[in-house]
Amino acid sequence: MTVPAVRLSTAPEINRPDVHTVYMSHWFVDGAAQGRAVLDEIVDAWERSPWFEGVLSLSCYLSTEHDTVLTYAQCANDDVYRPFLRSLPAGPARTEPIAYRPHRSVVRDPAAGTPGTVALASFDVDGAECQRRIVGTVVNHLESAPAEDQEGLIAAHFHLSVDGTRVMNFAEWTSDEAHAAFLDGATRRRSLRLSLDTPGVRPIGFKRYHLHRSLGA
Repeated sequence: MTVPAVRLSTAPEINRPDVHTVYMSHWFVDGAAQGRAVLDEIVDAWERSPWFEGVLSLSCYLSTEHDTVLTYAQCANDDVYRPFLRSLPAGPARTEPIAYRPHRSVVRDPAAGTPGTVALASFDVDGAECQRRIVGTVVNHLESAPAEDQEGLIAAHFHLSVDGTRVMNFAEWTSDEAHAAFLDGATRRRSLRLSLDTPGVRPIGFKRYHLHRSLGA
């Protein structure tokens, strides 16, 4: 069974309950013009193709430095995404993704509305136990940290790669400025120290993105 795609005017709902697997792809581009052109090509390919049942959404992002693009696709099961990719025209829309499971979220401001920016912080880890350990450590720290140190944070959504090698914090912020202020604060410094001190966990860094276009089933 297939369903049509519709254009969305807002960011995806990260915590929607029917999401089982998230597929993320990201790669470097040479500036904003190329990045937008690549993302438009991907969205156009998805929009022209009938969606397999179980594909829920596609969101495309351009980094604030204009050097990286990101695709974030939500699916209801593990069986549909790669067959659907193979049905798309050859090109960037068929880029091989990394599969993640949504794991835990810290929601600080549910009434904030559409995020102004998304900050993706990634960790290289040694297996599923380390994945859960670092997420639990960071979540406990965020939940106990002063609210004034996290002003502008809407939510932090932690994703675990299916292969057990990565953790991704998909953090929604009201603005670039709010995230930049957080980077200079004590809560972020403490989070980084906790990550560095956790065995089997290696922080990779972060990158900020703005939503370019999105589609839903």
